[in-house]
Amino acid sequence: MADRHFVKYTFLLLDPAWRRLPESERAEHKQEFLAACEDFGTDHLLQAFSLVGTRGDADLMLISETENLDRIHEFHVVLAQSGLMKWATQPYSFLGLRKTSEYSDEERQVPRRFKGKYLFVYPFVKTRGWYALPPDERWRIMQEHIKVGREYPTVDNHTTYSFGLDDQEFVVAFDTNDAGAFLDLVQRLRTTEASSFTLRDTPSFTCINTSPERAVNALDGAALSVGAPLG
Repeated sequence: MADRHFVKYTFLLLDPAWRRLPESERAEHKQEFLAACEDFGTDHLLQAFSLVGTRGDADLMLISETENLDRIHEFHVVLAQSGLMKWATQPYSFLGLRKTSEYSDEERQVPRRFKGKYLFVYPFVKTRGWYALPPDERWRIMQEHIKVGREYPTVDNHTTYSFGLDDQEFVVAFDTNDAGAFLDLVQRLRTTEASSFTLRDTPSFTCINTSPERAVNALDGAALSVGAPLG
């Protein structure tokens, strides 16, 4: 399994009461949270995204990527010890595994960062009828789907697989600097034959790519107090 990596999408929602705490206390909570992120990020891929202003049921998302599930577990145990997490709930959580597609020669096993300003994430489930089709028929149908995707080169696909690992079958993630291009892509994909085999592709999350520090600062709009070095 060393050539595959697990990708964990962790969505957090802060209790509004946390924002009414004294600024010094909120700053301490942020420092503890960021220290856990920095420790994990020294040898694993970790990115933060803000959903403030784009969703009403999530404020922040962390994407962690590791070679095994134990490290994801350990990271979240440490994260839970921070003061910030004591005021947070986790309304959504998606777990996927990088895997090469059977319909495309695109490299998807190698860990890679989300580089666009915006990230769009949603769980995806196909109908059982899709899996009843002969393999060559599924391949034929997907070629049109892939062709449409390649018409939008500014939108990068980061699909991971969740069969048996989580409630969905895939976690679909697109990053781009052009939110309008993503909207146009999704609208075009609705017209493909493959789209008729979609069972579920919601909820859909619009995320702003940012640093962990900026993501936590967006939670209350206050600057992070300068304190001891993280870690």
